Amino acid sequence: MTTVIEVQNLTKRYKDKRALDNVSLTVEGGAIYGLLGRNGAGKTTLMSILTAQNFASSGSVKVFGQHPYENTHVLSRLCFVRESQKYPEDATPKVAIGSAALFFPNWDQDFADQLIEDFQLPMKQRIKKLSRGQLSAVGVIIGLASRAEITFFDEPYLGLDAVARQIFYDRLLADYSEYPRTIILSSHLIDEVSNLIEKVIVIDNGRIILDEDTDAVRDRAVTIVGEAAKVDAWSAGREVLHREALGRVASVTVLGALSAEERAAVSDEGLDLAPVSLQQLIVRLTQSGATISEGVR
Repeated sequence: MTTVIEVQNLTKRYKDKRALDNVSLTVEGGAIYGLLGRNGAGKTTLMSILTAQNFASSGSVKVFGQHPYENTHVLSRLCFVRESQKYPEDATPKVAIGSAALFFPNWDQDFADQLIEDFQLPMKQRIKKLSRGQLSAVGVIIGLASRAEITFFDEPYLGLDAVARQIFYDRLLADYSEYPRTIILSSHLIDEVSNLIEKVIVIDNGRIILDEDTDAVRDRAVTIVGEAAKVDAWSAGREVLHREALGRVASVTVLGALSAEERAAVSDEGLDLAPVSLQQLIVRLTQSGATISEGVR
């Protein structure tokens, strides 16, 4: 894979708050990334800097090997769909989508028309009178039909109902399979997007706490359930992400893959093993303040 984004020691300060704190990461082309984390963790700030809509306080950013600010060669290859996207006062979806078609060199109007029909978008109604779901559909259509080499979706489906979100996921995967590109998807609906994303980047309090292939992440934690005393004895000395108990039964989520011998030992103790979903893992990591590198080996 070719590196399309390089970030080194990136920091963004707002008065006394650090929205990004010494972030370094590399994004390879031709993959779907999940950029995940709590609200206010720094996801939007990072994407805004990568697309030259914000400025770093320190550190370096390269997109396609160049700094993106006032760089037409770079910016024409990017599409950033923001949850809070602003449009001209009297704009309609027809105007917004028509304007996007002029900007993106890989624009596919037939695909845009299909998406307009899929989302049943009223093209002549003023955007300011659209429902929140319809407004989200405008951004989703532009992001998909742009076929930009790097497309950023910042919580693009807020307001979309479950059916419309599934349409988005289905159309994204189908089009990505036919026209591979780099997609960075910011979301708090982790379970919904977990089957879409190939790589996971988690930001918490402005820092990267996880950056890895999705398949590798899934086995990095496990939940042990059973008699509380045995569960606590087994988990002693391990990185515990979460513990809960009900009477004499306890459930403990620990960070770290288990060997076949360890799994057999757990079973011999009469304890049960339960998988940890990607959402559960990320929630536990952000609650505990751990990183994926702590306690894994």
